[in-house]
Amino acid sequence: MSVSAKPWQSDVVCTWLECRIDAARLDQIAADRRGYEGQDDYDKAAAEEWVCRAVKAAARQGDQTAFAARLKHLLGQDDYQTTGIYDDRRFERYVRANLRKLAKMAKTNIGFENTLRYQ
Repeated sequence: MSVSAKPWQSDVVCTWLECRIDAARLDQIAADRRGYEGQDDYDKAAAEEWVCRAVKAAARQGDQTAFAARLKHLLGQDDYQTTGIYDDRRFERYVRANLRKLAKMAKTNIGFENTLRYQ
């Protein structure tokens, strides 16, 4: 883990995760209303919500290395169990993409200030 220029702020990370969970829920509702053509977007939003919920406890610990270790552990898993999704392979692909994005953000400690819904 490299040392970033900014100090680790677990409260900012927790706020970002909460905002992403809320945005993912709204995206799932919008995709569900579109029906069949919204299934891919639904799986993408469900994956983002799953990832944010899975790492929220590690973010509350206040330690950047614990957060990164949780991300690494999740990336090492073979499958991710959840219900209510449309395509398991697509969901797992999106989970891995979100985990890689978060790992990059955690390593550089950049991007957690952006709490806008659309990123």
